[in-house]
Amino acid sequence: MKKLLFLLLLGTATVSFAQNAEKKGPPPGKALVGDTYGAKVSAKAKAISTKDLQEKVKKNGKAENVVVKATVTEVCPNKGCWLTLQTDNNERFFVKMKDYAFFVPTALKGKNIILEGTAEEKTLSVEEAKHYAEDAKKTQAEIDAITEPQKEIRFMASGIRVVK
Repeated sequence: MKKLLFLLLLGTATVSFAQNAEKKGPPPGKALVGDTYGAKVSAKAKAISTKDLQEKVKKNGKAENVVVKATVTEVCPNKGCWLTLQTDNNERFFVKMKDYAFFVPTALKGKNIILEGTAEEKTLSVEEAKHYAEDAKKTQAEIDAITEPQKEIRFMASGIRVVK
């Protein structure tokens, strides 16, 4: 009787684990105006442009508790755990979610957002840059072209809100 109960519990746990393992990928959603991901971003917060943020980071090395308005250019297709933003000078502006606490749907691509958090300049190793290129489903030629560390502004978002 104990063996039967043990096997039943083991089978239930295996099925549950398999179902949770299938839930990979970004969260579903259409990323409609007003949708919020992570912590709530204040509607009254004054958002700055990516250009102003870049100037602030280059001047001070870091920008804390800042709100930025931008357009999303890419979303991690694997989990929705990072995104990139369009900048005025076509530099890479990379956003990760604070403490890996939330994810965003791929439908966020092309949408205008405001995001709140901290930004700093960071140097990516070749391995890390290649990893993100693989996540973004870049071609092998694009991945192989990454041969040097890359500087970028890294934004750690505590919250994101879709806006017009």
